[in-house]
Amino acid sequence: MNIKLINSFRDRLMKNLENVIIGKTKSLETVLIGLLCRGHLLIEDVPGVGKTIIARSLAISLGSDFHRIQFTPDMLPSDITGVSIYNQATKKFEFRPGPIMAQIVLADEINRATPKTQSALLEAMEERQVTVDGITHLLPKSFMVIGTQNPIEYEGTFPLPEAQLDRFLMRIKVGYPSPLSEIQMLESQQYRHPIETLTKVVSVKDLERVQEEVKKIYLSKAIKQYIVEIIKTTREHEDIYLGSSPRGSLGLFKVGQAIAALQNREYVLPDDIKEIAEPVLAHRIVLKPEARIRNLTAGQIIQEIIDSLPIPNGAYFSQ
Repeated sequence: MNIKLINSFRDRLMKNLENVIIGKTKSLETVLIGLLCRGHLLIEDVPGVGKTIIARSLAISLGSDFHRIQFTPDMLPSDITGVSIYNQATKKFEFRPGPIMAQIVLADEINRATPKTQSALLEAMEERQVTVDGITHLLPKSFMVIGTQNPIEYEGTFPLPEAQLDRFLMRIKVGYPSPLSEIQMLESQQYRHPIETLTKVVSVKDLERVQEEVKKIYLSKAIKQYIVEIIKTTREHEDIYLGSSPRGSLGLFKVGQAIAALQNREYVLPDDIKEIAEPVLAHRIVLKPEARIRNLTAGQIIQEIIDSLPIPNGAYFSQ
């Protein structure tokens, strides 16, 4: 594994992003993890905390194609995937690609669209392609969806279908900045927004090389068993109606590799899995009505599961 290559990529990208998003290092590291895993991210938070700016800054830093889709209740699936239009001159149908045809796609306020329109992303997110009028169109290799949504109790929102939630590698929150960070934000935007001076610092080719390096991170059999036991417990827990799918296992596997790589390790530790279990799994489970009545959250139950399971000890990390 090329640690030097990963470190260089991480440092250049994080430094660039932190010029725009101040005081949110942890959130930016989670976005970087999703990027290294070729995963899609769902950012759920109140308006105005920088969800859109994160996506725009990431695209600029990579020098990648970027499209923003503003989801609204009257949007149609073809507004996302594209449409075939008849050309009178050539007497043939021509495909007009929709905004999904980009390397970084911001699905802004995704839960303001109806479930029918939301489902237009399912094929794109899982298979990295879209099918229009029976013809399949491939998406870029580095295709990534960053969905943003307001909390579902906000007026005019529709809950995302479970099948679509499952296709997001992680669901994260940004949160309000600290008072000191907010003062720095005010000062940085006194004359112009920092994103106006942001430049490309890494390339998509660099990203693809680092993604391949991350895949080389080693997971012992004990760690794999630990991941599977976590997922199995979500399917058997008394407060969970629907447990995590196998995508949850794959998510923990890949995210664990990315965390280890960013910490200059060639192997995954149990703490890596524990650290990221809630963002990877909380949106993949459905609670029973009784649990919701008791004001339990998916995050609390995932944490309870993590705390209840024995941790593999160091003796299991040999080949």
